[in-house]
Amino acid sequence: MLFSAAIPMPAGGLTLTGMTGAMWMPVRPPTLERVLAWHPQPIPVLPLLVVALLALYGCGVLILFRRGIRWPLGRSLWWLAGAATILLVTATGIEGYGMELFSIHMVQHMVLNMLAPVFLVLGAPITLLLRALPAGSGPKGLLRRGVLWLLHTRAAALLTHPVVTFALFITSLYGLYFTPAFDYLMGTWWGHNLMLVHFLLIGYLYFWGVLGVDPSPRKSARGLRALTGAVLPVLELAATAPFHAFFGIVVMMSSRLLVRFYSGGMPAWHVSPLADQATGGGIAWVFTELPTLIVLGALVFKWQKSDSRAARASERRLERGEDSELENYNEYLQALNPRTGSRR
Repeated sequence: MLFSAAIPMPAGGLTLTGMTGAMWMPVRPPTLERVLAWHPQPIPVLPLLVVALLALYGCGVLILFRRGIRWPLGRSLWWLAGAATILLVTATGIEGYGMELFSIHMVQHMVLNMLAPVFLVLGAPITLLLRALPAGSGPKGLLRRGVLWLLHTRAAALLTHPVVTFALFITSLYGLYFTPAFDYLMGTWWGHNLMLVHFLLIGYLYFWGVLGVDPSPRKSARGLRALTGAVLPVLELAATAPFHAFFGIVVMMSSRLLVRFYSGGMPAWHVSPLADQATGGGIAWVFTELPTLIVLGALVFKWQKSDSRAARASERRLERGEDSELENYNEYLQALNPRTGSRR
């Protein structure tokens, strides 16, 4: 046995770390094998959510297959990668050890907030949903029309605005760890799971806007966001990077514990809570690089693909004898010299 048995905790029961509710807590010192071993919680909230997401996505792909529509394999692989990373930090020893060590909790936070959402967004679930749902003006197309209506509401436009997503993304760090909110949420089973779901949703909302893979209110927006085009996602990534780096440095260099939840520690493990907090800060500082590289690579691939489609469309117009740019230029010259038109 790599782990001790799950510790039963009745409602209102208090663990050594101050957690109430049904949660498995490790009692043996962490090793790589123990931390990564399969060990879901007695009530596996996020693993069950992952199973539901995988089932829904698979149903969508199957519906398209039966209609003779090919869904890109790469999209499915990205979705599977997102599901796997969520399970990695919620259905293994990471979940339990994250309740005892701040550093392991920070790994869980970074994966759920910055890595898994990138993979899920690249899976294009909203596009899959819209293609799988029946279309039309009758009752069968009601659900699809409802999704499209929701994407075009003012509330959706406000929620996906770059300023709002940026604020929510940064607040997940500063507003949680530098206020009593973290200790309050970590003190209960439901609060802990709510926090994990929050990490995942905020990360998905942020990268949904940055990557622009799926339909979103941003794509139908006008004004500054429409003018900036491909520049805006890079600006958003660049804007968040200093805040993440500063957060990691503050946590790493702090001479006192920022959260009380980990102040007790596990004496038998010989791990200093302050040293463990410094390790967690270093993880938060370094981890930002990996998702940023993945997002930049996805954006470059997207731009290259868009340019290729535009080039092929231009070639098809030339083959048909159409050249809108040349025609527009000739019309412009005729407007400058009206005599040319009158002589014809």
